[in-house]
Amino acid sequence: MGNGRVHPGADGRPEASRGVAMAGLATAMFLVILDAAMVNLAGPAIREGLTLTAAELTVVVDGYLVAFAGLLLLGGRLADVLGGRKVFLAGMAVYLAASVWCALATSGAMLIAGRIGQGAGAAVVIPAALSLVLALYSSSAERTRAMGVWGAVAGAGSLVGVFLGGTLTGMLGWQAVFVTPVPFGLIGAVIVWRSAPSAPGRPGRFDLPGAIAVTVAISALALGMVAAAEAGWDAPGTVAGLAAGLAALIAFVTVERRSAHPLVPLGVFRRGPVVLANVVVLLIGGTLTSLFFFLPQYQQEVLGMSPTAAGMAQLPIAVMIIVGSAAAPPLAKRIGPARALPVALVVLLAGFVWLALDRTAGGFSLTLLGAFVLIGAGLGLGAVTATAMAVRDSAEGESGLLSGLVNAAQQLGGAVGLAALAGIAIGTAGAGEDIAFTTAFLGQAALILIALGLSLVPTVRTRPDPASAGTR
Repeated sequence: MGNGRVHPGADGRPEASRGVAMAGLATAMFLVILDAAMVNLAGPAIREGLTLTAAELTVVVDGYLVAFAGLLLLGGRLADVLGGRKVFLAGMAVYLAASVWCALATSGAMLIAGRIGQGAGAAVVIPAALSLVLALYSSSAERTRAMGVWGAVAGAGSLVGVFLGGTLTGMLGWQAVFVTPVPFGLIGAVIVWRSAPSAPGRPGRFDLPGAIAVTVAISALALGMVAAAEAGWDAPGTVAGLAAGLAALIAFVTVERRSAHPLVPLGVFRRGPVVLANVVVLLIGGTLTSLFFFLPQYQQEVLGMSPTAAGMAQLPIAVMIIVGSAAAPPLAKRIGPARALPVALVVLLAGFVWLALDRTAGGFSLTLLGAFVLIGAGLGLGAVTATAMAVRDSAEGESGLLSGLVNAAQQLGGAVGLAALAGIAIGTAGAGEDIAFTTAFLGQAALILIALGLSLVPTVRTRPDPASAGTR
């Protein structure tokens, strides 16, 4: 591993550099973030083209997130048992087929079905890709740097997505945002197929009851919160959804405790840094997803911007995500991840408070730019630092588990966070408006404030780095 080369796989493929393999795997992350960013920018156009209500548009976004979050843990387990490369390629095929389906959608129901398919494919692709990255880089220091690259690629996907999303929607219609990622996915799949290590699978079975329980839990919680937007928090449908979600979560824990091959071995939750990092990632996911759901609508409906102008105005956020992601590894090395995380969250909190209190009217402004810069920097620093804390001490055979867990936390936060904030913001909207945007932005700030408080709680020390333990 020290010479920066990957050994040939069992199938006799020629040796390839880690850099080439990393590029192919990072392309998958770029693809998923690119598509999400473009869909968010196209949200108002999708709503108008398919005559959707604000709550129905929330379901279009949340349908993807629910499938993504609910199946991520199973996707990580599949990568561990069947081998990362094989699972990656299968998941990418599902994702690209669903993308084409979305582009052909002629109704809200058809689009929601396609988005669920995209979420299922992404739930397999992302943990498989991340498990292959962890297989390429063995030491904690290398993995932290790799997570910096991973986060920067996510920022680049957001950067390109907000630019292309508005531009393509304005020029070619919202369908273009689903067609554009397909070539990126094909390129990434070919690179991974040719260069990523062909690690053999490990003995084990799949915890299908656990996967069903956690997917039902996430789906019921999210749909219950979405229902609250139109029917109210005390409506029978809302209460039933939330109750079913909580019951399914309890069932999931019970199944995992009794399963010989659990989807999530509950012992992992005895690791303080892993639990802290995943909770913080969950809260960041809630703010990130809801921000890019509400912000394009705020820009276009309140500030009067065109889709292209709204996308261009979001470029500072994407640029600063890249900057923050690149700065996260050296900051963590200098002061330690446990201290770097609160710093990132303070920056992010300042940005959301600024956005919530901004009174810009009629277009973009320098004051709004300041909020965007802080939000982007905080997102890059926070997401990379928390993700690195969650996966840096993975032992052999659990890289898929921990990578699936941290990605599931982010997507679960996105699904439930968006549903909750949409329910509150839509439910409290005044006469003549669909969404109370200030309420939504203050809700996002509240989530980050909670994350900041948790990041200041001492946690147990992580296990020693196995690559460096012998040198001490």
